[in-house]
Amino acid sequence: MKITELARVLALVSAALAALGANTNVVAQTVKVTPLGSHTGELCQGDRALLFEDPTGVRILYDVGTGVAGGSDPRLGEVHVVLLSHAHGDHIGDQKAAGINAGTCDRPETVSAAPNSSTVEIAAAKNAAIIVSNTLVAFLGPKVQSIRGVPTPNCPTEGLSRETTVPQPSPCFANLQLGGKRSVKRAGQTTGVQIALVRADHSNSADPILVVGSETADLSANGLTAYVGMANGYVLIFTNGLRVYLSGDTAIYGDMKSIIKDFYRVNLAVMNMGAFAMQGEEAAFAIDELIQPAAVIPSHVNEAATKGGVVLAGSKTKQFMDLVKKSRVLVPRSGQTMEFNGYARCVTGC
Repeated sequence: MKITELARVLALVSAALAALGANTNVVAQTVKVTPLGSHTGELCQGDRALLFEDPTGVRILYDVGTGVAGGSDPRLGEVHVVLLSHAHGDHIGDQKAAGINAGTCDRPETVSAAPNSSTVEIAAAKNAAIIVSNTLVAFLGPKVQSIRGVPTPNCPTEGLSRETTVPQPSPCFANLQLGGKRSVKRAGQTTGVQIALVRADHSNSADPILVVGSETADLSANGLTAYVGMANGYVLIFTNGLRVYLSGDTAIYGDMKSIIKDFYRVNLAVMNMGAFAMQGEEAAFAIDELIQPAAVIPSHVNEAATKGGVVLAGSKTKQFMDLVKKSRVLVPRSGQTMEFNGYARCVTGC
């Protein structure tokens, strides 16, 4: 080999190694995942909320539920994005925690958040980008306006990735349809978090206490709820390479393999289980055979799953943990931050 050719080959190898090293450094950065529930260190009856923090500083709140004390909850800090899978009260937050550790784990004390909801209250207080389905935008918009007194704008976006820069000076809406995707970037950063809306097989309706106007009495008199579009899940792609599936409330479905696993290549799943939508056997099959993530966080357990931070024998959560054979199951304990590298390996807090 001539010297010039050898030099060229060595230069290419050097560049490849440098790129590999840079990628390794990115993957080693961590995404922080903090469960926010009713009782510190426990997984309780109404706990739903997860707060994600990207290495760039973007902070995303998912399905606030009833375990957070509204917009004034001191655990929230900055919230740049609010996600809501559907409008059932235990997700949108028709109730909010009366205080941290109020009541018991199986019966947390709450106060009404109607007619606006804890989700809306937090979004308004934090000037968050509300990234939800089109129909939920129409339902939530007037509620944010009722708190702030002015219409809520659409989030400014630019580029092919429909990128929104945070923080925003006011709450804003960033609607999505199924199959759609947006990006959220922290000011001063070059990359951001991608957020995709995906399918969830579940009903989606609002309780009459969250409906304003004459329809409230009519719905209540007939035992009905207000339809507010399709339920959904999300896929979050973080800047360190972590790919998270947020199932919302869903039944098992075959596209979990072709879409969630094969297309989005998720490596961490937040999977609903233990209530009426999908129970332990179905959820475990979805994890082991369809999605196949490196790790899974059980959600929507609808029970006091732990005592002193230890998962209770005979609980639905323990059953799910025993049924899952191919992924690491990580129990979300309120206030206990877990940190994940780009391969969905929990490096601390698990």
